[in-house]
Amino acid sequence: MKGPITFLLQLGAVYTSIASACKLSDLPILSAHGSYGSNQCIAIGNEQAVIDRLIDPQACDIPKLIEATADQLQDGLTKGCFTSVDLVKVRITLQTPYQKGNRLIIVVVQTYVARIAEVNSTVRAVTEINPDALTIAKQMDNERKMGKLRGPLHGLPIVIKNNIFTDDKMSSTAGSYAIFGARTSADATVATKLREAGLVIMGKSGASQWANFRSLNSTNGWSAYGGQVTAAYIKNQDPSGSSSGSGVASDLGLAFATLGTETSGSIVSPADKSNIVGLKPTVGLTSRRFVVPISERQDTVGPMARSVKDAAYLLQVIAGKDSNDNYTSAIPFDTIPDYVKACDINALKGKRIGVPRNVIKIFGSPQTVVDQFNQALAVMKKAGAIIVENTDFTSFAEFAQSPIPDDILYADSLTNLPAFFKQLKVNPHNITDLETLRRFTQHHRLEEYPSRDTARWDIALQKGIKNTDPKFWPMYQKNVKFGNEGGILGALRRHKLDAAVLPTDLSPYIPALIGSPIITVPMGVYPNGTKVNHDRELVTSGPGIPIGIGFMGDLWSEEKLIGLAYAFEQKTHARPKLKRFIQPKKEVKDIL
Repeated sequence: MKGPITFLLQLGAVYTSIASACKLSDLPILSAHGSYGSNQCIAIGNEQAVIDRLIDPQACDIPKLIEATADQLQDGLTKGCFTSVDLVKVRITLQTPYQKGNRLIIVVVQTYVARIAEVNSTVRAVTEINPDALTIAKQMDNERKMGKLRGPLHGLPIVIKNNIFTDDKMSSTAGSYAIFGARTSADATVATKLREAGLVIMGKSGASQWANFRSLNSTNGWSAYGGQVTAAYIKNQDPSGSSSGSGVASDLGLAFATLGTETSGSIVSPADKSNIVGLKPTVGLTSRRFVVPISERQDTVGPMARSVKDAAYLLQVIAGKDSNDNYTSAIPFDTIPDYVKACDINALKGKRIGVPRNVIKIFGSPQTVVDQFNQALAVMKKAGAIIVENTDFTSFAEFAQSPIPDDILYADSLTNLPAFFKQLKVNPHNITDLETLRRFTQHHRLEEYPSRDTARWDIALQKGIKNTDPKFWPMYQKNVKFGNEGGILGALRRHKLDAAVLPTDLSPYIPALIGSPIITVPMGVYPNGTKVNHDRELVTSGPGIPIGIGFMGDLWSEEKLIGLAYAFEQKTHARPKLKRFIQPKKEVKDIL
């Protein structure tokens, strides 16, 4: 059997050509017998490359991708059980051969894409696939054969949030048609670091449009470009945001792991709802160059993974100074700490863990969440931690009533977005500032205005205060007080804490103000009998939805937080206990 095998990807009635990335927002389940049309998406080699396998899959311990870790995948790659190419393709076995004339057509699709195809019409986690993914995977396999490994994540596929620009065939849109087709002069620095470490950037994930900084009446996970992302635990589950698709894709094993971005909760909140680990780094630990901004003071890029150790591996790759992002010059280390080595099952022993109960009282948490949170504290205490109660955030009540935290974001966005648009080497719609962005959005049919408003932009433009305005500095100093002496940093100092913990949905607000880190770990689940609440068509609370716990620490304390989170994770193993209503079935073993 000679001749090309082509990856054929159906997008409803539309077919995407090889010259462009494959947009997946409306991807149905692939049919092995259906007509795929004449246009084709990715040429990936020939049939012999698929069937030329000498390894007995029974001799290998091949993990299921929904829980596969970096160590397990690398073990299989090292032993020759499968290749990086295998990780990004799968053979759809036909019940009967599909014949066209005398030619047998073997339909081959990328492995992870096949998994995406099984679920993406429901969850819409991935917006597009990198047409060069298989070429890159082959390069990584060839380097492995020659004894060249770029690092512990060599050859593993990753999906990154759609607001992280890449200088390749994929689109980077922040979920909006306003910058569809826009190009930067290079990859985002974090994307460059992924490539240098040998990772295969396989696709882009859906997200709340403009990182949840457009509307006051939209839904988490919605964007004009990607549609509505939903999480996998109950039907129409609110995925939280804004890194919604990254959370769902990581949870469902649609990639080894994912990257998200956070301004206030946008990594840890969707990680919470998708039952995964989300690590929001200190602002400045990871570069934001060519990442669509909201606030230079609060934006950060971080890993979303199914385990703490995999999040640590990924942070190790993307952390570091970048002359194109001056916030990274504040990194206090000559050498980035070994975050993977920090994964110590005994890390909780002797550590002082604070509990700011006033946050729970002021914002409120369902009793079932509080009960599971208290059980988590008991686990930590049994592991040797010293639980320090009532380490309150003393300014939290004032913070909860203050408009200042939002005003800081409005001011930063008025400055930071125009600066970003100015860096675009291709700007198809000539978006130059928030005013031109709003005008485009309000007049483009697919942006769904006014049913999804532009209220955040309206407020920012009405206030008209940029972060260069003399009025900004007093506001910012007040904001810092909420997060510093009156918030997490003050609590850490006063009570000599190593970290503080809260249910994840309460954890991001104060650390956001001062750019301090958080890591969330699966903790439990809403039980049967939980009241079902909705936001439009999305279910925001109800039985079966995951619950996480957030570890908050000092600036640059990721090494310590990773250790604490890892020890808790290993003592509880909460993630595998939850059941989803949907998950993919395709596995690496299916192609061997």
